[in-house]
Amino acid sequence: MVSPRFCLCCVVLALFPTLANAQIKVFSPAEMQSISVPTPGLFDRSSTHTIDFTDMVQGTYSFPLPVGKAKLTPNNASLEISTKKGDAVKAMFDGTVRLSKNNPPYGNVIVVRHDNGLETVYSYNAQNLVKVGDKVRAGQTIAIVGGEGIRTFCDFGIMINGRRVNPSTIVEVKSHRLRRQKVTFTKNGRRISIKTVREQWSPLSKPDVDAFAKTKTIRWNLREMANGTWSYPLRGCHVISPYNHQRDGYKHTGVDLKTKPNDNVRAVFDGIVISSGPATGYGNCIKVKHGNGLMTLYGHQSKNLVKAGQRVKAGQVIGLTGRTGRATTEHLHFEVFFCDRRYNPEILFNHETQQLQNATLTIHKSGEVTSKKNK
Repeated sequence: MVSPRFCLCCVVLALFPTLANAQIKVFSPAEMQSISVPTPGLFDRSSTHTIDFTDMVQGTYSFPLPVGKAKLTPNNASLEISTKKGDAVKAMFDGTVRLSKNNPPYGNVIVVRHDNGLETVYSYNAQNLVKVGDKVRAGQTIAIVGGEGIRTFCDFGIMINGRRVNPSTIVEVKSHRLRRQKVTFTKNGRRISIKTVREQWSPLSKPDVDAFAKTKTIRWNLREMANGTWSYPLRGCHVISPYNHQRDGYKHTGVDLKTKPNDNVRAVFDGIVISSGPATGYGNCIKVKHGNGLMTLYGHQSKNLVKAGQRVKAGQVIGLTGRTGRATTEHLHFEVFFCDRRYNPEILFNHETQQLQNATLTIHKSGEVTSKKNK
């Protein structure tokens, strides 16, 4: 339902028959005057609109006041984010400013129409720093926080097609984090229904959280990993050089897997890419940080398909096999680390079956890892 704090005003949709998700460069007078108006073209092709927040790349989302303290308003239509005077109000996602004006009794108000189809509303600003038609990036300062009376705060709302969305559906109010989920909005007449599908949980779902913050030891049963939460790095391959194999006077630091040139290299678990680019000896190299102190390395790609800071899903194609760096044939060089200590990848995978080991790992904060076969 529409928040009682904002009225739904009329707009002639035919003026702007744009495609869903397209940036709006020109707005009608009604759009520029009203806070809550339908988004032209959003539901023209389908009665549903889905936004996938599970693969958001670093730098494409920002909480409006990162250091502020947020709470839901009584009608769940917006967040009241309290902070100190002079704090900067940030754009949540990339988008185009649709409204920027003084709109009593809500003070200076900004509405941003985002490329993903959502709109966000920033009210009670002391000063707006953007104007209608400006393109903004996630995290860009768009206003200086204001408030009402002696209170300093921003009233922040999220809309879809002019209808209010409970902000806690999209963000975690206390942590300010974006909920990792797919959200489907369905239009039925004037009503909008919302369905969320949360990211499937696994022990590695939060690679950016210190797993050892409250414990020194973690037990991880590999066989409890559900389908879709893990992947063998190069499907249908065979081993051409095992871990610790002596070569040119050096012990091999990983395992070499071969199929064909430009085959799909996949992330073995959910994670965050911590580096992607040329590295001495490895050629085009990718490092992915997972949970439980785990990091994996993928080397010799002909092409890397991910960037540093990007979140990846288990099974996602992150590169193509090649022979860059010190390599005599196209293959994947795969390494495994726990707390910066290198381990034989067989601690995770049976290379013959290309399945996870039927084992439970005991991982210590020091980096020591032991494996025990499950009964």
